[in-house]
Amino acid sequence: MKPEEIGILVVDDEVSVRDSLYQWFRADGYRVDTAGDAAGALRKLQETAWDIVLLDIKMPGMDGIELQERIKKIDVNVVTIIMTAYASVDTAVQALKDGAFDYITKPIDPDDLSRLIRNAVEKRRLVTENIQLRQHIEELLLPDEVVGESPAIKKVMEMVDTVARTDSTVMILGESGTGKELVARAIHSRSARRYFPIIAINCGAYTEGLLESELFGHEKGSFTGAMYRRKGKLEMADKGTLFLDEIGNISQKMQMDLLRVIETKKFTRLGGDKNIDVDFRIICATNKNLEKGIKDGSFREDLYYRLNVFSIVLPPLRERREDIMLIARYFLKQYSQSMNKDVLDFSPQAIEIFTGYDWPGNVRELRNAVERAVVVTKGKYVQVDDISFPFPSLTGEEGGDSLEEVEKRQILKILNRTKGNIAQASEILKISRLTLYNKIEKYGLRKDDLSNYYM
Repeated sequence: MKPEEIGILVVDDEVSVRDSLYQWFRADGYRVDTAGDAAGALRKLQETAWDIVLLDIKMPGMDGIELQERIKKIDVNVVTIIMTAYASVDTAVQALKDGAFDYITKPIDPDDLSRLIRNAVEKRRLVTENIQLRQHIEELLLPDEVVGESPAIKKVMEMVDTVARTDSTVMILGESGTGKELVARAIHSRSARRYFPIIAINCGAYTEGLLESELFGHEKGSFTGAMYRRKGKLEMADKGTLFLDEIGNISQKMQMDLLRVIETKKFTRLGGDKNIDVDFRIICATNKNLEKGIKDGSFREDLYYRLNVFSIVLPPLRERREDIMLIARYFLKQYSQSMNKDVLDFSPQAIEIFTGYDWPGNVRELRNAVERAVVVTKGKYVQVDDISFPFPSLTGEEGGDSLEEVEKRQILKILNRTKGNIAQASEILKISRLTLYNKIEKYGLRKDDLSNYYM
């Protein structure tokens, strides 16, 4: 750190000492100020940030020891140096115990003071770098936000905060695309293990043999093609978190092997004979009904109870429609920045489409739709023509794949659900009654189009 970047505050009731030190530090290029008593010092500390404070041990009113305690309450990282004409060992030890960096006796030797200040500056530099490094690490650890203001998602985040403070195994349940891995990373980033890695593996993406190698690793020559030793996900997750996605897809053998690791915290690489100790937290996720799997024999009951210590159910997007535009705007901001496009928001008509759609692919489908819209839009607002749904057939309806056909099918479905109640339908679709009437007229909807429709 350069001298001009360092602020030094001198606190002493002797004018001659204050003036001398002020001149010395100014000559060396430091930013410096003085105070004649504790009250003046505390006022200056409240007004300005200081890196180093030199304070006299003997002052009228509040002495240096008490002042130092008050300073540490204002900013624990301030480097304090005690000045005293009484070279008492007890006084020096007390000052150091209370957090002083060092002390110096009067009359002050300029060489000793220069050396002490250099050391204090180095201490301050290390403290500052440590704070910045921790802040940077925290920023890197923060996952994408779990966005939402609905009661359902607020309840989920309350559960995340509760379980993150423990080391319990967590099972996250929900449809595909609801953001189960996002929630797992939120738990990890709030836990005591956050400075260690979270290792994720999609259990449904591997055959049994490949999954075994991915989890446990292997020794050189353990099978054809094993040309070198390889660490597995279990070993990589040591001290951190292991996230097992699609846990319901693993074989009976893998279930037994995983249960053994959970119970013993030990495993052996494929082709090896050495037990490796591991310490990790397990978070798993599935969109399957594991209780049904227990009944039909496809999932072990003992493993289920080991994994399902604390469960979090993620609601599908269609059950928290008030979050749709919050999430859409979150993604809009992300993609606008990454693509260097000045897209500000969605048009009212686009908002109607987004809030009226059921999003069978959940947040993942919404994210894809927003990304495509940002790619194709030419203005500052996403228009209806910029929107297309990647999997329109997933709505379970038959008909064309154009945006108008999708919207027409959605309106028909909601009108059927509400038995033609315009007030209820417009509330579900998040559009006004007038807009709904206009769309009914636009698409020429008649009684015959609906099973229970009436005006």
